[in-house]
Amino acid sequence: MNMAEHLHQALVGLLAVGGAFFCLVAALGVVRLPDALTRMHASSKAGALGCGMVLVAVALFFPGIDVLARAIAAILFLLLSTPVAAHMIGRAIYASEPPDSVIAPYDELRGSADDPAVRMRQAHAKGAEKHAAQPPSAKIRTGDVT
Repeated sequence: MNMAEHLHQALVGLLAVGGAFFCLVAALGVVRLPDALTRMHASSKAGALGCGMVLVAVALFFPGIDVLARAIAAILFLLLSTPVAAHMIGRAIYASEPPDSVIAPYDELRGSADDPAVRMRQAHAKGAEKHAAQPPSAKIRTGDVT
C-alpha cells in the first residue's frame, strides 16, 4: 500500500466514525433533552450531519459511479427534507403544547398572525361554520350526520 491508499482509508474511517459520533449525539439528544422542540432540533441537525458523513464515507470506500450517484442523491434528499420536516414538526409541537417559559422566556410568535395555534383555531372555526351551514340533506349524502 502506498501513502495515497493509507490517506484514503484514514479519510474514510474518520468520516465513518465522525458520522457515527454525530448519530450517537442525535440519539442522546433525543433521550436527554427536556422538551420536544429541543429533542427535535437535536435529532434533525446532528442526525442529518451524521448520516451525510456516513454516506460520504460509503461513496469514497466503494468505487463506482452507481454508488456515488446514490450517495449524492441520498445526501441531497437529507439536506432538502430534514429542515422542512423539522420545521413542520416544530410548528405542530408549538401549536399543540405551550413552550416552556424557562427555555423561552419571551415568545414572539404567540398571538401573532403566524401563530400556528391561532391558525388551527381559525381553521377549526371555519370548518364548524361550513358544517353548520350545510343543509341536512347534504349532510346525509356525504355521510356526515352528527
